[in-house]
Amino acid sequence: MTVEVKVEETQMSGDEVAVVIPTKEEEPKTVEKCSSFKEESNYLSDLKEFERKALDDLKSRLEEAILGNTLFNKPDQKKTEKTTTTTTESEKKETEKPVQEEEEEAKPVEEEAKTEAEEEKEKTAEENDEAEKKEHEEEEKGVAIDNNVELWGVPLLPSKLAEGIDVVLLKFLRAREFKVNDAFEMLKKTLQWRNENNIDSILEEDHDLGSDLSFAAYMNGIDREGHPVCYNVYGVFEKEELYQKTFGTEEKRSQFLRWRLRLMEKGIQKLNLKPGGVSSLLQINDLKNSPGISKKELRISMKQAVNLLQDNYPEFVARNIFINVPFWYYALNALLSPFLTQRTKSKFVVARPAKVTETLLKYIPAEEIPVQYGGFKRENDFEFCNENGVVSEITMKAGSTETIEISADEVGGAAITWEVSVLGWEVNYKEEFVPTDEGSYTVIIQKGKKIVVSQDEPIRNTFRNNEPGKVVITIQNGSSKKKRVFYRYKIKNSPF
Repeated sequence: MTVEVKVEETQMSGDEVAVVIPTKEEEPKTVEKCSSFKEESNYLSDLKEFERKALDDLKSRLEEAILGNTLFNKPDQKKTEKTTTTTTESEKKETEKPVQEEEEEAKPVEEEAKTEAEEEKEKTAEENDEAEKKEHEEEEKGVAIDNNVELWGVPLLPSKLAEGIDVVLLKFLRAREFKVNDAFEMLKKTLQWRNENNIDSILEEDHDLGSDLSFAAYMNGIDREGHPVCYNVYGVFEKEELYQKTFGTEEKRSQFLRWRLRLMEKGIQKLNLKPGGVSSLLQINDLKNSPGISKKELRISMKQAVNLLQDNYPEFVARNIFINVPFWYYALNALLSPFLTQRTKSKFVVARPAKVTETLLKYIPAEEIPVQYGGFKRENDFEFCNENGVVSEITMKAGSTETIEISADEVGGAAITWEVSVLGWEVNYKEEFVPTDEGSYTVIIQKGKKIVVSQDEPIRNTFRNNEPGKVVITIQNGSSKKKRVFYRYKIKNSPF
C-alpha cells in the first residue's frame, strides 16, 4: 500500500467542489514554528565579558562561604543571650541577701561551709549550664554546611566543577541583573528557605489535596523549544466546596502553597540544568470561570505564590501565558504588578478567549496542545504516536476550497484514521471515500455540513476500505479571512 496526502486549492463555484490531484513533488507542509522563547545561552563562550566576570565573582564568594561555613545564618543568638541574662539575674537574686539576714546568719561555722541544699543547688546549676552549652553546640552543628551542599541536584561548591553550576548561578545573576551582591544574597536566602521548610524532601510528601487538585495544575507536553508545559486551571475553584477546602483557612492556604511548590519541584526534575539543556518551564494560566478578585482568599494565595516562586525559583519560567482572560484580570494584574520584577513581567503573554488556540500555537506544536484548547493531544490516547502524531498545516485563502487526500491502494483493506482542525472553524466540511475503479461507487463518510467556531476539539474519524482508493476531505472557506487547517492521519494495515 502506498500512502500520499494530496492537497490542492481551487476557487469555489456554487456548490461544486473540484478535487485536483497535484504532482508528487507537492508534499504537504508541516506546521511552521512561530515566534517562541529561546533561552539565553549558558555557555561561557556566549556570555558577555561583564557577565563572565560576575559569574566568576559569584563563584568565588560561594566557594568562600561554603568552606568558611558562612553560607547559612547561624542560630539566633538573641534567644541564647536572653536565657543567659535571665539565669544570671536569677542567680544574682539568689545570692543577694538582705543585710539584716546576712548579719543574722553570719556565724563562723556557716561562713566556712555550705549547706547540703546549697551544694545540690550549685550542682544542678552547673549541669544546666553544661546542657545549655551542649545544646548550643548541637545547633551550631545542625546548620554547618559541608562540601556536598546541592541545589536542584547540582553541587554548589565551585571547585567541584559540577557541569550544571553555571546554569544555576546564572539564574540568580539574571534575576538580579548581574549584581553579584544581590544575586549572592538571593541564593543564600533561597538555601535558607529550603532548609527551614524542608523543600528538598517535599517530593516525598503525600498531600491530601493532591487528588482534588489534579486538574487545577499539572504538567502536560512540551513546547516548540522543548520546555515542559505546566497548566494552571483556575476554573476548578468555581466550585465552592473545593474553593473552601483549598483556601478556606490560613492552614489550608499554606497546604495549597506547599502542594504547588511540590509541583514546581516535579517540573524542575524534567529539566536539564546543563549548558545547552532546557532549563525552564512554560506556564499556561487558564482563567476561564476562575473566581474573580473579589475572592480575598484566592487573592492572598496568588500573591503568596508569586512571591515564593519569584524569590526562590529565579528564571525557571520561559513564558507565562494567560488564556481566557476575563475583564477583571487587568485589575488583578495591576494589583500584583508592584510585586513583580520587570524581567518577570516581560515574559507575560495575554490571550482573550477568541485567541487561545492561535496564541498557544505560537509556542506549542498542535500535537502537544490539549484538545480542550484546540490542539490534538488527548489523555491516554495511543492512536497517534511517533511520526504518525506529527501535525501538518495548510493555509486557506479567503473564498477557497482545500482537499486533503489520503491514498489507500492495497486491495486487502486497511483502517484509515485522521484528525482535522480549523483555526476559527466557520467552514463547510465533508468526508468521502473515492474508489480507484471508476465503476465503483463513492462512499460518503461524513455528509457536508457547516462547522461553527464553537467546535473545540479536532474532528476524528476512521474508515476501513475494501478496495483501492482514497479518502478525500473537502474544506470550503466561505469567509473573507484566511484559515489555518491542521491535520494528521495514520493507516493500519489489516492482518488478514
